[in-house]
Amino acid sequence: MGFVVSAIAFLFVMAATGVAARRLPSVPTIVYGGSAAACAIVVLWAAATLAGGGGVAEGWVLPIGLPWIGTHLRADALSAFFLLIVNFGGITASLFGWGYERAHRDSHAGPVLPLFPLFLAAMNMVLIADDAFAFLVSWEFMSLASWLLVLSTHREEGTPRAARLYLIMASFGTACLLLAFGLLATAHGDYSFDAIRAQAPSVSAAAFCVVLVLLGAGSKAGLVPLHVWLPLAHSAAPSHVSALMSGVMTKVAVYAMIRVLFDLLGEPAWWWGGVMLGFGALTAVMGVLYALMQEDVKRLLAYSTVENIGAIVIALGLALVFKASHTPVIAALALTAGLLHVANHSLFKSLLFFTAGAVLTATGSRDLGRLGGLIHRMPTTAVLALIGSAAISALPPLNGFVGEWLLFQAILNGPALPEWSLKIEIAVVGAALALATALAGACFVRFYGIAFLGRPRSRAAGEAAEVGAGMRLGMAVPAALCVALGVLPTPLIRLFEPAVRLMVEAGPFDDRAYQPWFWLAPTSAIGNSYNGLIMLAVIALLSVLLVLVIHRRASDRVRLSIPWGCGFDGPDPAAVTQYTASSFGQPIRRAFGSTVFRARDEVEMPEPGDTRPARLTVRWTDPAWALLFTPVGVAVDRLAERANRLQFMTIRRYLTLMFLALVVLLVMVAVTQR
Repeated sequence: MGFVVSAIAFLFVMAATGVAARRLPSVPTIVYGGSAAACAIVVLWAAATLAGGGGVAEGWVLPIGLPWIGTHLRADALSAFFLLIVNFGGITASLFGWGYERAHRDSHAGPVLPLFPLFLAAMNMVLIADDAFAFLVSWEFMSLASWLLVLSTHREEGTPRAARLYLIMASFGTACLLLAFGLLATAHGDYSFDAIRAQAPSVSAAAFCVVLVLLGAGSKAGLVPLHVWLPLAHSAAPSHVSALMSGVMTKVAVYAMIRVLFDLLGEPAWWWGGVMLGFGALTAVMGVLYALMQEDVKRLLAYSTVENIGAIVIALGLALVFKASHTPVIAALALTAGLLHVANHSLFKSLLFFTAGAVLTATGSRDLGRLGGLIHRMPTTAVLALIGSAAISALPPLNGFVGEWLLFQAILNGPALPEWSLKIEIAVVGAALALATALAGACFVRFYGIAFLGRPRSRAAGEAAEVGAGMRLGMAVPAALCVALGVLPTPLIRLFEPAVRLMVEAGPFDDRAYQPWFWLAPTSAIGNSYNGLIMLAVIALLSVLLVLVIHRRASDRVRLSIPWGCGFDGPDPAAVTQYTASSFGQPIRRAFGSTVFRARDEVEMPEPGDTRPARLTVRWTDPAWALLFTPVGVAVDRLAERANRLQFMTIRRYLTLMFLALVVLLVMVAVTQR
């Protein structure tokens, strides 16, 4: 525990260094190197803690915060796992950020340098907070630090709007969590987590807490329909900050859900998981459909995070349902799938945001319509981006496949539940998750094919060059782990097994002592098993055989012909006539867009003889804006306009309002004391 607190203090020192020595040429190396070192200390401590069975050191109580309780700090097995995730992401982001700042020295290095370690420190503080006051202060500190990091690119179009919306949603989420902890503390007013665990809330209070936590933490994670801020803010921030926000900060929100729903609220009711299953399925499908509509690379990746958060929430909902039904082994399987997907998503999403930053650095653009052919000019980045795209598409033998496989094993156990409504819901959720997984594959075939294959669609793409060593190292580390955890996932699963046992009071495998370390065979997986080494060997063998057959059967004769250029006779008609991001996604847009997104295709066709080009314009809207946020915004504006009249009242009316407010408060106190 002392190592974690010392690392947080050192991150504050790095932030002060970024401010005091911001004009020194070596300050990016000092800040990013120091941040990586602090995160490495926490990673080693968390790994050692989990490997030792999740033993918890005695908690700390600091004489600051609320006068009657102070500030409680503690790190149990669940905190240790998320500390591992957050700080490993901090290491890779520091490596990439060092190279990224060197390449963008004249743009936004000044404001980012002191805020980057503050953001890391705030996320660590959330994970070790052991009372509601420390948790909420750290949560708000995390939100403000990330908001300022988004504002570091304030000169770019759209950034001020993204930052304003993010701040509004962050404030809304904090307010919901504040009310939830207020209900958990009850009339005793003891906000320490130990005291909250000791007194179970009433059924109605627990129900309100579930809703408030889903709203508060779900808005930070990106649950639909509270996701609208996420693609704007994550795409506006610098790329290594985007990787932290999308790959790491959303996991802190997942931690908040697990901490409250699995730990502080006591024994769950079955409907808690049912609500989470519904929101998770909606989020997964809508998130990937949003991603398929995007031509901005970073916005595509941000919407993909929404889809993956949906899959994680589905796993948490399954775990709650099975825990409430007193089947802890299957609940442990579902929670294991969720935590494994937390780790996997932090790796491949950070990797993909890093590759987006590398492409932006090399070409100056993140528009898919201006990329293409980068596999020849950025070969290392292209290979690493291919690994990330395959991993997020859940292709074996990479880590994304293992997490999805375990999640489907938990879904297949749905018939073991006593409630028929849950059996039907889990079947529907399984179909929605399968649809989301298939669409994710199409989304990243589109991303990789348009960005890295084909011909360059702009001069900048044709003249791109590979990025520096620091950025390549920052991408290579998570890429290597995407492969390693896909082939050998069992060591990681057994590492965070103490966290699973702590939350559901059971282990994920009854027969783990009899299984080899390279074989994943949970007893609750209905006889199924997974061996990454065998999968890798089979895929490699089939690939070699395919190459041999192609070389043996294919003709080696050179054939010369004039390709049809669709009417274009320029120097490189293939660059103009190849697939675009919009044309690739058109069938899916036609299938879903008219109903889900209200998409409209507007065609401008000149008259015969007119030499002007024809134009196709696609317009679509996020239904969350039309159905929720726009009406709420209009209502708030009207309410603010009416409330503005209060500042023009007389003194007598002010005194009357104060008297009425005092009477209302006294009535509320009298009612609550009964």
